[in-house]
Amino acid sequence: MTSPDKTAESKDRFFEEIAALAERMIAEHGREFAMGAFVLAARFIAEKKDFGDARSERTN
Repeated sequence: MTSPDKTAESKDRFFEEIAALAERMIAEHGREFAMGAFVLAARFIAEKKDFGDARSERTN
């Protein structure tokens, strides 16, 4: 099992990645796009959908 310290470090790394991604998205496409993309991702997680479904929905 993962120790609490390792878990916290892992979560911190993910938050750093999310922050960097958000900054790039905002710089290229604006705040509304970044927020919408993260909300959509949260919805897919909440609904337990496969992220591959998002790609097929986008192309149809």
